[in-house]
Amino acid sequence: MKFKVFLFFALAICLFQVAFGQDVLVTPEAERGYLVGPGDEITGKVLGEPEFDFVATIDEDGKFQVPFFDKSVYAKCRTEKELRADVTKLLSKFLKNPQVSVRVTQRKSRPPASIYGEVKTPGQVDLRRKATLLELLSFAGGITEDAGGMIQVFHTQPLMCSEGNEDTSLTADSSNNLDVPSRTYSLSSVKQGLEASNPVIYPGDVIVVQKAAPVYVTGEVIQPANMRLTEGGLSLTQAIAMVGGVKREAKTKEIKIYRLKANSKDREIIAVNYDRVKKGEQKDVMLEPYDIVEVDKSKKSIQQIVFEAITGGVKTLATQSLPMRILY
Repeated sequence: MKFKVFLFFALAICLFQVAFGQDVLVTPEAERGYLVGPGDEITGKVLGEPEFDFVATIDEDGKFQVPFFDKSVYAKCRTEKELRADVTKLLSKFLKNPQVSVRVTQRKSRPPASIYGEVKTPGQVDLRRKATLLELLSFAGGITEDAGGMIQVFHTQPLMCSEGNEDTSLTADSSNNLDVPSRTYSLSSVKQGLEASNPVIYPGDVIVVQKAAPVYVTGEVIQPANMRLTEGGLSLTQAIAMVGGVKREAKTKEIKIYRLKANSKDREIIAVNYDRVKKGEQKDVMLEPYDIVEVDKSKKSIQQIVFEAITGGVKTLATQSLPMRILY
């Protein structure tokens, strides 16, 4: 009976490894391990020789010292395994076959990556492994409804430990006003996981999910409003539908769009025949950031004025209080 129970558990463990082991990918970077840097704290212990135990902080030159030795050990961009080999070699001068353990006990050499803007949970992320932009967006809970179509990634500092296979696209554009290397990515491309639009995020990087630019619809519409111009775009027809449509008095043959000129605060006027757009006789107009859509009130014709005067006069007479006469 005991043998059957043991066999059952052994088989279950094997099936678990088969079922879930395929999803675990070990990258070359993960195999090498964490690369030490200035500010990190390392702890060394020697089995049976506590006087050689030490706790050291990597200095700005990337070095640390072992007790009883004047010569420093170079640690920057090296792994625990590599440091253990160096410490063992040093102690071998005093000890026979020393059993040495070297561990990184505090990681302070790399600043966290930051993600701000239109995400549900803005904040900082301590990167312990290689991560992509899409992963950081998911870690922040995804984007908000007000997110636009662009994400900007700022590369605030050079990589401490370059391995020659890093994504250098962030350093290709330094045109932002902060004079910090950056690059802008399309949100839709990032969601698709395209390699060119889903860069690796490094310690110290700052991710900003930009807010969608507004457009304004005013005038003779049911409910004037401003709305966000998301990545999918917004046409004039869609915008008018979102504000409930136009009023009866609206001048739909000439709706005006006030649009900012390039590199200027001045605006140009784009006139659109909304009636023809609805009939498919004229192409719908795609709105741009900060457009102002104005629906004017239609001018009354002479016939309308006369008709309103007559009907208004009749209503007035009907509602007036007339003297009452009694017939005997």
